[in-house]
Amino acid sequence: MAAPTNDEIARLVALRFPEEVAFLRELVRVPTDTPPGDNARHAERTAALLEGLGLTVERYPVAAEAVQAAGLISLTNLIVRRRFGDGPVIALNAHGDVVPPGAGWTRPPYEGVIEDGRMYGRGVAVSKSDFATYAFALLALGALGRPLHGTVELHFTYDEEFGGLLGPGYLLQTKATRPDLAIGAGFSYAVVTAHNGCLQLEVTVRGTAAHAAMPETGHDALAAAVAILNALYAERESYRATKSKIAGIDSPTLTIGRIEGGINTNVVPDKVALRLDRRLIPEDDPQAVETRLGQVIRDAVKGLPGISVEIRRLLLARALVPLPGHERLAAAMQARASAVFGEAIPATATPLYTDARLYGEAGIPIVLYGAGPRTILEANAKRADENLVLNDLERATVVIAGVLADLLSA
Repeated sequence: MAAPTNDEIARLVALRFPEEVAFLRELVRVPTDTPPGDNARHAERTAALLEGLGLTVERYPVAAEAVQAAGLISLTNLIVRRRFGDGPVIALNAHGDVVPPGAGWTRPPYEGVIEDGRMYGRGVAVSKSDFATYAFALLALGALGRPLHGTVELHFTYDEEFGGLLGPGYLLQTKATRPDLAIGAGFSYAVVTAHNGCLQLEVTVRGTAAHAAMPETGHDALAAAVAILNALYAERESYRATKSKIAGIDSPTLTIGRIEGGINTNVVPDKVALRLDRRLIPEDDPQAVETRLGQVIRDAVKGLPGISVEIRRLLLARALVPLPGHERLAAAMQARASAVFGEAIPATATPLYTDARLYGEAGIPIVLYGAGPRTILEANAKRADENLVLNDLERATVVIAGVLADLLSA
């Protein structure tokens, strides 16, 4: 039997699209700022909405001790399984946690305001939209009435902003799921097959406090931190000569994103802490990068009296590299998306990192695709007035349903 056409799927998606918009709006209206990461309430609301659509939802609450150790408050992961017959298991993963809204919004960040065909709200583009895309694609797939072979799983998780170890990592480690193929939350028209990794470190510089009238009696932790900053920025300049061979990814980057310390204006600082973010291109060896940064930091303060340095890893997210088998996913998505959008849809990579890498680390081929504009910047993702063109949401739902139909029709 021939695979369903995009027009056939589009008609089914269109019938329920007002429901899909309302579903997304309800997801936006429950805040999931991470930090603080008190997200079990959103998971329960999502589960109730999914059950209202006739889907069966499995809840996987993570133990409070593990959640608190990760710096979060509450976390429940969700799995929806729909078995159509014997065949491959295909997982679709999206995350419901978001960064806090910040300043500069011209519309309420948690209302799901709709204007001129766009919905505005924190998480509407990354990645609560993919909750809607994946759920309603599954509903369209079931409404086709065609013989299909395999199982579709929806994985809705809540700690991508903190690395994903208690989200997809938890579901995979506890063997709650073991899919054959996976699709991760997307954020643009493109099909993403690889992405950067990320190493985050906290560097604590310790000295000895002293009165500002007698600074020579202390050891200035801030002066030592400045030496470290200068060394790290010099190291960053050297990264420009290193280029990834994967299209869509350029060079490694390094950002010092946070600094705090000191006691008072009239006191020599006895402690300064800084946090850095080193983006790893797929060719990087994470251990070698971490060792090199440690050497740069310690060399910068070598010989400074009364100064000590502690380095603590905050996060290691490995890069996503294509695995054998991802070609089927990418080819099916490119074909469906190109027909739906009326333009060539590239397979590319992104300098961002996502928890899709955890599926890759488990040996599961995965690509990223979902509702979004041509570039993530157009959606104001993680910035004020994050938004999504609703027509893009509808078309992405058609694409995902078509890809699932292709993969489960063999």
